[in-house]
Amino acid sequence: MEWAWQLALVALATACAAPCHAKNKEFPSDTLINNVVTDPRSGRLYVGAVNRLYQLSADLQVESRTETGPKRDNKQCTPPVTDACEEAVDTDNHNKLLLVQEATDVLVVCGSVFRGICSLRNLSAAEQLLYFSDSKGEKSYVATAEEGVSVVGVTSYFTKETKNFTVFLVGKGYGSHDSTKLISTRILQDYGDWVVFDSIIEASAVQANPFVLRYLHDFRFAFKDGGFVYFLFSRTLGVQDTKNFTFVSRMCEDDQGYYSYTELQLNCSSTNKYNKAQAAYVATPGEVLARNMTESGRYGSVSASDKVLFVTFTSDEDPSRQPCMYPLVSINERLVRIIKACYSDEGNINEKSAVYSPYSSKSEELCKNKNPVSGAEYLPSPLASKAEFALTAEPLLAREGHMTAVAVAVENGHAVAFLGTANGEVLKVHLSGHAEVYGQAQGDVTGEKVNKNLLFDPRLQHLYVTTEKKITKVPVQACHLKTDCESCVSMKDPYCGWCVLEGKCTKKTECRRGGEEKIWLWSPNQQCVQIESFQPPNLSCKETRQVDINIPALPALNSLDQLQCEFGSFISEAVMVIADSQVRVTCSLPDPVEIPPTPDQQDYVSVPVTVLVNNIKVTSGQYHFYNCAATVRKNPNSPCIACVTSEWGCQWNAQDYSCSDKDDAAGGKHIIKPQQAGSCPQFESLEPPLIPVGFQVPISFQGRNLDIYTVRPDPSVTPPTPRGPPDRFSFDKQQEVNISFHIKERETLRKIDSTLTVVLYNCSVGREDCSLCQHADAAYRCVWCSATRRCVYRERCPGPEAAQCPPPQITDIVPRFGPPNGQISVTIKGSNMGIKREDVKKITVAGVECVHQADRYSVSTSVVCEIGPASRMDVPMRGAVEVELEGGRKGTSQVIFTYRDPKPLAVVPSRGPAGGGTLITVQGENLDTGTRDDVSVAVGGVPCEIVAFGEQITCRTGRFRGTKVPSELLPVTVLYGKNTTKEVGAAFQYLEDPKVTNFLPKDSFLCGGRRIMVVGSGFDLTQRASLKVVPLANEFSHSASPVEFVQEALSKNETVLQFLSPTAGAGVDPQALRTFLHLDNEKVELKNFVYHPDPSFNKLDKNSRSLSSSLFQGRGFAKAMTAKEAQAFVGDASCPVNILQDDKLILDAPQSQPGSRRQRRDTADNMLELVVKFGHGEWTVDSVSYARKDDIPLATIIPSVIIPMLLFIAVSVYCYRRKSQQAEREYGKVKNQLANLEESVRDRCKKEFTDLMIEMEDHTSELSEARIPFLDYKTYTDRNFFLPSKDGANDAMITGKIQIPEARKAIVAQALNQFSNLLNSKTFLINFIRTLESRPDFNARSRGYFASLLTVALHGKLEYYTDIMRTLLLELMDEHVQNKNPKLMLRRSETVVERMLCNWMSICIYQFLRDTAGEPLYKLFRALKHQVEKGPVDAMLKKAKYTLNDTGLLGDDVEYSVLTLQVLVHGEGPDVTPVKVLNCDTITQVKEKIIDQVYRNLPYSQRPVVESVALEWRPGSTGQILSDMDLTSQQEGRWKRLNTLAHYNVRDNATLVLSRVLHTRSFHQHQDSYEEKNALLEEDNTYHLVRPADEMDYGKSKRGSMKDKAMTKAITEIYLTRLLSVKGTLQQFVDDFFRSVLCSSTVVPPAVKYFFDFLDEQAERHDNVDEETLHIWKTNSLPLRFWVTILRNPHYVFDVHVTEVVDASLHVISQTFMDACTKTEHKLSRESPSNKLLYAREISTYKKMVDDYYKGIRQMVPVSDQDMNTHLAEVSRQHTDKLNTQLALHQLYQYASKYYDVIIQSLDEDPAAQNKQLTLRLQQIAAALENKVTDL
Repeated sequence: MEWAWQLALVALATACAAPCHAKNKEFPSDTLINNVVTDPRSGRLYVGAVNRLYQLSADLQVESRTETGPKRDNKQCTPPVTDACEEAVDTDNHNKLLLVQEATDVLVVCGSVFRGICSLRNLSAAEQLLYFSDSKGEKSYVATAEEGVSVVGVTSYFTKETKNFTVFLVGKGYGSHDSTKLISTRILQDYGDWVVFDSIIEASAVQANPFVLRYLHDFRFAFKDGGFVYFLFSRTLGVQDTKNFTFVSRMCEDDQGYYSYTELQLNCSSTNKYNKAQAAYVATPGEVLARNMTESGRYGSVSASDKVLFVTFTSDEDPSRQPCMYPLVSINERLVRIIKACYSDEGNINEKSAVYSPYSSKSEELCKNKNPVSGAEYLPSPLASKAEFALTAEPLLAREGHMTAVAVAVENGHAVAFLGTANGEVLKVHLSGHAEVYGQAQGDVTGEKVNKNLLFDPRLQHLYVTTEKKITKVPVQACHLKTDCESCVSMKDPYCGWCVLEGKCTKKTECRRGGEEKIWLWSPNQQCVQIESFQPPNLSCKETRQVDINIPALPALNSLDQLQCEFGSFISEAVMVIADSQVRVTCSLPDPVEIPPTPDQQDYVSVPVTVLVNNIKVTSGQYHFYNCAATVRKNPNSPCIACVTSEWGCQWNAQDYSCSDKDDAAGGKHIIKPQQAGSCPQFESLEPPLIPVGFQVPISFQGRNLDIYTVRPDPSVTPPTPRGPPDRFSFDKQQEVNISFHIKERETLRKIDSTLTVVLYNCSVGREDCSLCQHADAAYRCVWCSATRRCVYRERCPGPEAAQCPPPQITDIVPRFGPPNGQISVTIKGSNMGIKREDVKKITVAGVECVHQADRYSVSTSVVCEIGPASRMDVPMRGAVEVELEGGRKGTSQVIFTYRDPKPLAVVPSRGPAGGGTLITVQGENLDTGTRDDVSVAVGGVPCEIVAFGEQITCRTGRFRGTKVPSELLPVTVLYGKNTTKEVGAAFQYLEDPKVTNFLPKDSFLCGGRRIMVVGSGFDLTQRASLKVVPLANEFSHSASPVEFVQEALSKNETVLQFLSPTAGAGVDPQALRTFLHLDNEKVELKNFVYHPDPSFNKLDKNSRSLSSSLFQGRGFAKAMTAKEAQAFVGDASCPVNILQDDKLILDAPQSQPGSRRQRRDTADNMLELVVKFGHGEWTVDSVSYARKDDIPLATIIPSVIIPMLLFIAVSVYCYRRKSQQAEREYGKVKNQLANLEESVRDRCKKEFTDLMIEMEDHTSELSEARIPFLDYKTYTDRNFFLPSKDGANDAMITGKIQIPEARKAIVAQALNQFSNLLNSKTFLINFIRTLESRPDFNARSRGYFASLLTVALHGKLEYYTDIMRTLLLELMDEHVQNKNPKLMLRRSETVVERMLCNWMSICIYQFLRDTAGEPLYKLFRALKHQVEKGPVDAMLKKAKYTLNDTGLLGDDVEYSVLTLQVLVHGEGPDVTPVKVLNCDTITQVKEKIIDQVYRNLPYSQRPVVESVALEWRPGSTGQILSDMDLTSQQEGRWKRLNTLAHYNVRDNATLVLSRVLHTRSFHQHQDSYEEKNALLEEDNTYHLVRPADEMDYGKSKRGSMKDKAMTKAITEIYLTRLLSVKGTLQQFVDDFFRSVLCSSTVVPPAVKYFFDFLDEQAERHDNVDEETLHIWKTNSLPLRFWVTILRNPHYVFDVHVTEVVDASLHVISQTFMDACTKTEHKLSRESPSNKLLYAREISTYKKMVDDYYKGIRQMVPVSDQDMNTHLAEVSRQHTDKLNTQLALHQLYQYASKYYDVIIQSLDEDPAAQNKQLTLRLQQIAAALENKVTDL
């Protein structure tokens, strides 16, 4: 079925906040926009873009669109370009110049093709071409063909013979194929000899020298004013000086020879930091800015009508930019001064040379002409001011920005600058005394820089903002967005003010009566209309009257205006009264019934007040209505005082117990007037103020003003908390608490005001010993009661109080170890150690007096002293601490203090960068002597900051202070206390700091996640490398605290660091980000690393896309991403990105419908998300669906389906009737069997599916290893070369053991050296190898062993070894090609040269393994081991629940649980190690897991073997030795089961002890244990998890039980889902390893490139070697010969142990690797092995990786023979001395001895050997080595 990919739009409903505002008008361009101009009369815009010219209406509607390119052109071709120009190609036409010529109604359009020829077009219809000619020659070349050369122009006039001609002046830089004229005047009509666009002024004064590029001009702006034409540009000052300087040049508009041309340098900032002009604008300054400029004194006198040149500058030092402004008055005055200086003072001003001639070589003749200047219209040559006389202005903004465009308008006398920025914003700046950014123009921020053409519409109400491919029309103000006066005025926008009588934010011209005073309010001069006060300020809620509202800023109203007051919902008419310059509004207050109720916890209610004019809110406030009755709520314990002291002036009636409004008529003693709190009835003066807990104390207090009561109150004392009389108060949380008492009338329970407070205290709290008790304040009367041994109130002690405190008790001392020299502080902790510091009389530590440090004394609990030196230095001194107090009381500690000598022995690492920051660890004995505060470390005198202190000391090195780097080996000094110095000599060396030479790529999106590679040197010294991005504060950022974005390094080696670019936060200005590389202490700025705004994607249309590719559009794709890095997904399927351009992304769509990426409920519509990922950024572009293509009509479908269906049913019914009776009979037989089987299968499948879903989660993140245990070079080569030999690990080359009599060792050594020299004869060696290979008994194993010996023997001359290998390979190649079976070459290692090649690859790839491929291989091995051991492993069958190999799959359900054991290693301290095991593990398996965890930081060879340790379980008081077999082992028939943890009933968190076994008898607890063990071992029928079926069981079974057993037997295929589980978990590790090995874009060993090129050369030499054969050769030589071996045998590279179960899974992965390297297509079916099916889906991807790898290597720069020999020589130099070459030579000679006669015969028959006397030399060697009597 053919499917098409149909793209469906997802409708997005966007809610628009009320009121909704229309979106800004936009015009999108297909290509990059170069220039934009406006026609001031019509308001039209003309847009010059690459290959396009647009005419737009004022609302950006396209009126015409003209294609201007591409054109067939070449810079070398002279127009007209014809077919004769062979170099011509389609060339983009960049618009270089657009000019509106109003006088003639034409548009001048100049492009970059055809040497910059221009055309004339109709201004009303730009698509109409009025003039174009490319045949007028060089004089018509106006612009430039160079994209990077800027062109500016301005229209003007030219007078000749009383006729005026319309012309335009052009300024342009110099391009390599342009005319040398920098400024030219071009005519727009034919006249005489002139043609259109002819340069009519032949002045050579202002032009560049084509032979010496002295100046590099960059023209930015041109304009005319007051009869002058001005050009703004930047240029260099000379050949050597590359810094740019900005100039404005001026000449008379009607100057027919450029005689008046003069340049003035413009500086922005006093240091001219901002030196290069970017964009400019000319406008009037307005009254405010003109006044400020004049008052500043820097610009002279400036009026509001003068013109000012506003320029944005950039800096050569950094990318920051700033605007500056220059009045044209000041420019003209400075120019006139310079010109006059030339004629008056020979070019001097104040006796300093002020001018020079920039375009003349005769500078010495300048200003010699004394002719008077006529109107400044004639100069001998162009003039330029020197830098000292430049016109300088200061930057307008206080902080740096990134401005690229500027436009200025005046509103209400205020100048407003609009500054376009590099990230697409347009900032609004109020230009006044201090320029202030007050806002941003409306519009989407695209992230693309704003074009320098920032234009206003004719009415100056809108701004046209141009970015790279878009123009947006935005209003200059957005007043309507502010809905209240405060926000409107706070904008400080000169366009916006608050229209008081209309209640909205508007422009002044849009505000009715806005010209009247106080009607239109604008900041900062005016404030919003506010209520200043009320009269009366508040009122009782029980009254009503009129109120006067004071509103000073209320504008004057006329008779037609209606004034109202609104109090809540009550509205009353108001009257405005102006008296004594005060504006008051008088209103009526609402009736009491309309006043809202008083809220709880308040004594007043606030009612909102609004003043309305013509129903428009003018101002508002709050009016308070108070409620005297509610004042009591504030303090119910003193109601009278709360009433009369309230702010409302209330009075208290003591008889009625009420608070009411002030009433002057009320009187009597019971009436308490306002603010007379002293007259309230109240109780005070409580005695005593201190009361102890648990002791009854009588209290007394006094009353005042109680005579107002007619009956004396009989008060009851009621303390609030805690309840009960004082003798029953109890608390133990704090020493004291304040208690308040309240007095109530007994009958009415009304509270009478009282201020009775008492302090309740507890002597026992915080005074746990006698000394602390006696230290308490005497007022508390606390004593230490001897009877109760507690601190109590004196009266509560039943017996006598202690006269003297007990002796001190010492509980701890810190530290417990000190150096023999002493001089460290010891803190002694305990109790009863005195009341004051003087109580301490003497302290001794280990018998040595310790000086008390009184200033650090803490009462009773802590004493600090400084120990003295030990009395004996030769042995450690130990002893208790004794403290003697006043009165002879002494205390001795149980804790022992030890004097011991710390011994630092080693420092790791031993080197680090000079910048410091390296964490070094000092190792040794007794290092944790003293405390961390007592110890300091220094490296060569440089302090090293301690970060960890214990048995090892870790510190961070400081910056090296020396000048010589690398430094000498410096000592590391550890200082204990004041006078104990320990030193590790020559322990650390400072090396050069890491250097960064380059980094790629240099861009990232804000979302981050792009892989950045930093290249340099010395990175291996760095312990922590991080990439940090910091936003710079600027004028437009308001963040309170700086934010940093940090990313740690992904990987690092000596020369390369890899990072993912950090994710920068949202809202960050990309241009303000700076990127730093932190390498420990060093910080390096990655200059030119640029962040770009995240890209944006357009929504898809509804049209379906083709199957082959799909196009997506948006913005900013290619700014920081490539097609190779980008990722795209449809559902869960990955789609390759084929093409990535800035606005287009093309990817390959899946041909068939993939699955959903996320589980969603609403999948009925079958929609899939289309997701694009750039680094960390992920964008859901849209949703897509798959639909049928070319649906067949329903009328065709129905008959074609119904008719076959009817026929099928008829046949089925007939067959069914015939078979039904037979089926019923059979059905009865199998029904019961099927039911049982179905139930079994269902249960198993459900369980396995559940396991699969759980196990697919990657648990391998738990993996951790201190380091990768790489083998050293010798062990690596031994295992690769000799481990596969017949002797294996016992091979002599590995053991190094060989028997040579002592007397013959010198003779043998000498003879072996002679034999080595003989092997270095190519003639002999080739003959030797050929002779051996010709012998039938020299089998394949012998050939491989011989080749390995030869590799070791010749390791010192690997260049020679390579030469021999090449020679033999060429012979082998010719042999296979001649036999017409070239594909078989290198398939096996049956020849010496094939094994030599394998060894050569092993040698050359060793460093690549350590640097690159080793880590992913080790992670794969560890992850696989982790996965296998996570589930049960049968120790006998070597099968596992989790594996990749179906033959090694444990096909039974094994119940198990995970246990965490706490393992204590005997003799290695008290620390326990948690180890995860399974309760079904055998004891040996448990030991292996324990050893793996306990000794995880040691390589396998240094760990104890399982047989050398015993495991003891101590569930109670006795221990039990655990073993695989003992007398308790379970027995089933003649089968015995291995013991497991479950057998011993070991529980979770059990503690086990691991100990070394000193003898082989593990059953040493019983006398007869040895004999018992022997008896157990005789029984070989043991099993672990699954007992193999044996014939005896079957023989005993009945027939019926046999049938049941067959029915319930596990179907192993059910468990194949476990293979998927393991595969899914390990997939990332497999992919990472394959990528590290098969990636040609990173690091490829030079040997691989060298050898593959050798194979390519030989393939070209032979005619019958095709690409497939070449592919097979490369595969056989590297992937299958080396990588498969390493993959199957990780122990060839690492010091690890590979179990059989892990090996089985590695076999599957290596087989997948082999399949990926073959060209043969493997057709798979259901019958294919599970191991093949497991990776069937990935094979195609891996095959492509292999092909790309081979292609990538072929495209690399070749490795020459010289480079390869240099590399091999370096390998020989580094490693040869580690190998046993003498032993290899001895073993090699054994072959020479065995085949001695044949070799001698072969040498005799070889003429070359005879010439070199090789036979004689061999005979001499044989005589020496074997004492042979030869013919010699």
